[in-house]
Amino acid sequence: MSKFDNKKIMPRYSVIAIIMTLMAVAVIGKTLYTMTANRQYWMKVAEQKKKDSISVKPLRGNILSCDGQLMAGSLPEFKLYMDFQALKESKNDSLWLEKLDSICIGLSRILPEQTPEEFKKHLEEGRLKVQKDGSVGSRHWLIWKSRVAYNTLSEIMTLPVLCMPFNYERTNEEFTVRASFKSGFNVEEYNARKHPFGSLAQRTVGDMFGAKDVARCGLELSYDSILRGENGIIHRRKIRNKYLDITDTAPIDGADIITTIDVSIQDLAERSLLDELKEIDANVGVAIVMEVATGDVKAIVNMEKKVNGEYAEIKNHAVSDLLEPGSVFKTASLLVALDDGVCDTNEVVETGGGVYHMYGRDMKDHNWRRGGYGTMRLPKTLMVSSNIGVSRIIDKYYHNQPEKFVQGIYDLGIAEDLHIPLVGSTPAIIRMPKKDEKGKQYLNWSKTALPWMSIGYETQVPPISTITFYNGIANNGKMMRPRFVKAIMKDGEVIKEYPPVVVREHMAKESTIKTMQTILEHVVSQGLGKKAGSPLFKVAGKTGTAQISQGAGGYHAGTMRYLISFAGFFPADNPKYSCIVCIQKTGAASGGGMCGPVFRRIAEGIMAQNLKQEARDAKDSTAILIPSVKNGNLRAADYVLHYLGFGMDNGWQGKQPYGDPVWGIVRQEGQKLAAARKNELSKNTVPDVTGMGARDAVYLMESMGIKVRLEGRGKVTEQSIAAGKEIAKGMICTLKLS
Repeated sequence: MSKFDNKKIMPRYSVIAIIMTLMAVAVIGKTLYTMTANRQYWMKVAEQKKKDSISVKPLRGNILSCDGQLMAGSLPEFKLYMDFQALKESKNDSLWLEKLDSICIGLSRILPEQTPEEFKKHLEEGRLKVQKDGSVGSRHWLIWKSRVAYNTLSEIMTLPVLCMPFNYERTNEEFTVRASFKSGFNVEEYNARKHPFGSLAQRTVGDMFGAKDVARCGLELSYDSILRGENGIIHRRKIRNKYLDITDTAPIDGADIITTIDVSIQDLAERSLLDELKEIDANVGVAIVMEVATGDVKAIVNMEKKVNGEYAEIKNHAVSDLLEPGSVFKTASLLVALDDGVCDTNEVVETGGGVYHMYGRDMKDHNWRRGGYGTMRLPKTLMVSSNIGVSRIIDKYYHNQPEKFVQGIYDLGIAEDLHIPLVGSTPAIIRMPKKDEKGKQYLNWSKTALPWMSIGYETQVPPISTITFYNGIANNGKMMRPRFVKAIMKDGEVIKEYPPVVVREHMAKESTIKTMQTILEHVVSQGLGKKAGSPLFKVAGKTGTAQISQGAGGYHAGTMRYLISFAGFFPADNPKYSCIVCIQKTGAASGGGMCGPVFRRIAEGIMAQNLKQEARDAKDSTAILIPSVKNGNLRAADYVLHYLGFGMDNGWQGKQPYGDPVWGIVRQEGQKLAAARKNELSKNTVPDVTGMGARDAVYLMESMGIKVRLEGRGKVTEQSIAAGKEIAKGMICTLKLS
């Protein structure tokens, strides 16, 4: 056995240890270098290979009218890009140059706002753009400044070179997809919020803003958690040079909400109010239509004059304006007195020559320059809206106990918090008298407070609270909470309902309510509200005119500003709807003379729309009635025909008309009606709307970007621009109806 030579072995171990130590140091050094100086490079490599926990937006729910028409919905839109380096890498750049003129001509035909020459110049700029790394050609060149709809994208994909097969992926919250394809053509998808009826009920429906589509106002904001749905999560992996999206958690699309808004009533109210605002040069206008039995808000209009003189929905004045309501409040004052039994309709009051001195201030009637009204009974004080008459009655019975009067106002429900589902809404502010600790003197009350409160000053009441009060009178004393949303739907099924809510079962005694209904009817038939009346049916209501305080300057600082209004219900003998019209203006003003006509136009329009002729009443033993049906939206026509008891071949069995319109014609075949759909409409040519009703014709034309002018009534018999003509920017088509 050989002897162990320590002198030879130990140096070998030392060399091995040194080598291993150096290797370990090198590994650690490389690791530190990778983690620090080279970190960004490897992060980019990892980013290209995978992406974890990517948030995917769900499809936002729709907002529908009471009959299922789409008022706000999410539709896909696309941004168009060219990757010129991908085009070069796929060796298709020579084909691009050869077909460039054809591509530009096609783009100009589809997007006529830009000429072929402008498209060519723009695309060549992107193709020749020098990048930071020295390469030539933009990888993300925007072809068109705006997003386009799917139909437009489909047409663009038929153009030379751009028609080469490609895929697109949705733009998510945390990253933007940018892929390269043989043609270099790629797109980004967005969910765009669309309003088919434009600005109709804009502040109530609400809207979205910002790149991430954040709800800003209206029902969009109030029901955001329901409409938004829940985000999903995916992760991305690159496998064999292809990216795969692997779903971890699928997104849950938002639910739809069904509102109480009636599109036809909303449109009627908006047009009626807008015409008056323009005629009298007013600053702000509000109109609310409510269904008496349920409290359903059928229309809510908020118009405000902009700097350029045009009117638009900027703020929801109907639920947020805290202004002194004026004479429409007198109804509540006298209702308290009548219900308390301190007086009755035989109460006599002296108003003199139209000016009455009350506790150091002059109370005036509107006709004080003409000698006033003299002596009158209680009902007439409302009929002629006498400030002196109403204030003297209230002061006579409540001067020493004003808190009893204010409590009576509270008991009517006019100051109730109505829980309006719109941001910015606020309940009425009505001051309650308070005494000092000894109970002898009022701390927040003056002798003039009660008389002026009784005629609508010293209080702040939003229009929604005023109309809720009048709606309660129309409903025989049962006050209903204003309802804006009826139900929530998901996948065509109702998952939650919002039934009508009673705020006050009995606002006052039944006999008192009946008395006030009669007085309000006389206000219109015999008093200052005549312009709100109609020869076709009975109307009840009350006018109002109030000066608007200028803040520290009081009521007489600068030019006088007024809040004028008319609140009432119709038909008075069997109320179906209540309505309030409020206008803010500068200079001479009259609630009855300016708001009354708007109320009348709204009321007559609603009553005309609601006239229903029972089909069986029109039939006799010798004839069979076949209704005349206009061309247009077949889904809506089938719904109406089913309601009247008529079937239609190829119809939808009268189901509610949810979903997009289905365009076509209805023809009579013997004793039957049959629907025939039109071929899919081209988005680039003028549609044929002859035979359609005005509503369908205007909707179809304007959805294609064509402005419409109407002449006459009935169905379309002639259109100034022939069907099939290519649509151009700013095109205006006149439709003749008969």
